[in-house]
Amino acid sequence: MAKQTRPLSDTEIKAAKPQESDYTLHDGDGLQLLIKATGSKIWQFRYYRPINKKRAKLTFGSYPSITLQDARKLRAEARSLIAKNIDPQDHQREQLQQTQEARANTFQVVAGMWWEVKKASVTEDYANDIWRSLEKDVFPMIGNLAIADIKARTLVQAIEPVQARGALETVRRLCQRINEVMIYAMNVGLIDAAPSVNISKAFEKPQKKHMPSIRPEQLPELMQTMRLASIELPTRSLFMWQLFTLTRPAEASGTRWDEIDLDARLWRIPAGRMKMNREHIIPLSEQALNILERMKPFSGHREYVFTSRIKPTQPMNSQTVNAALKRAGFGGVLVSHGLRSIGSTALNEEGFDSDVIEAALAHVDKNEVRRAYNRSDYLEKRKPMMQWWADFISAADSGSVMNSGIKGLRAVG
Repeated sequence: MAKQTRPLSDTEIKAAKPQESDYTLHDGDGLQLLIKATGSKIWQFRYYRPINKKRAKLTFGSYPSITLQDARKLRAEARSLIAKNIDPQDHQREQLQQTQEARANTFQVVAGMWWEVKKASVTEDYANDIWRSLEKDVFPMIGNLAIADIKARTLVQAIEPVQARGALETVRRLCQRINEVMIYAMNVGLIDAAPSVNISKAFEKPQKKHMPSIRPEQLPELMQTMRLASIELPTRSLFMWQLFTLTRPAEASGTRWDEIDLDARLWRIPAGRMKMNREHIIPLSEQALNILERMKPFSGHREYVFTSRIKPTQPMNSQTVNAALKRAGFGGVLVSHGLRSIGSTALNEEGFDSDVIEAALAHVDKNEVRRAYNRSDYLEKRKPMMQWWADFISAADSGSVMNSGIKGLRAVG
């Protein structure tokens, strides 16, 4: 008859003293406590590997950090694995590797992986803006946390300081970007579910505001003020270029000479520089071509049409026109992005086809079905329309369409 091992007791374990050499106390079913000569007490589990039936030993930890009850529970789990033909040592190594990977995959690390994918579908400026916002408002709070340990409450607490300073639009963007990071983590198998899906509901929604702009009939006043203001010629040329072409600030300031086809009178902005990551072709009016001629002595030998005064190898900052408008007294009344609104209003009121106007503004139809069927860029129809708009601006610049009843500029909704 096989010898029965008497289970250990806490009293017996506590009373066990170190000897000149190591020895073991047995609890049965492979569990033993190794008493080291140094005084340490180590839990071990001896078993036969389920595949090759060779003897093996698994260490659970030291007593009293691992109690007798804990050790017996670990033994039961190990025996359960063996019954399923799983080697407890292999399982332990796999668990340790997963834990190490989870700790290595912090929010900031995973956000970096997501950003590398994201920036391929957006403009460089927008991609950099995304990363800067995370560096400023998110990474200091949760950047070093393991992605697997992050809960919805953790994310809400990270964003609350941004809400406290009243930056509700920033809160909205951060919720969106954090959610994209967490969904990416879920899609690549780092987490089972994204706890970020509804975090935006924990915050007040920002009131949607239109870019400050003015009415088309107020354009002569704007032109006169900008002409008399103390603004350098390249900056004024960028202002006019943006106005003539109806482009966004970053698109205009980053104009490259190799994007211009003077023979075809076209400006081809590559997809990587456009907000919607789609190439945009702009027919150039006579006035727009004149601006290019004016800029050749300044930058014709360089990459960019509108070069930075401090770093000529770089383009002007996208906020250059905005700063010029503020210096000219239009702060709170008009921003450079609002120049597009002036053009849109004037063209719509003149009766041009709304689809042609939207194409000129590089807008994408929000209706997916309609967008799928309407793939035209209306290039031929935009050519006379853009020339009309340029003529409208030139007339305003000469003051011929000045509405004498207007007393000063006012922002419009």
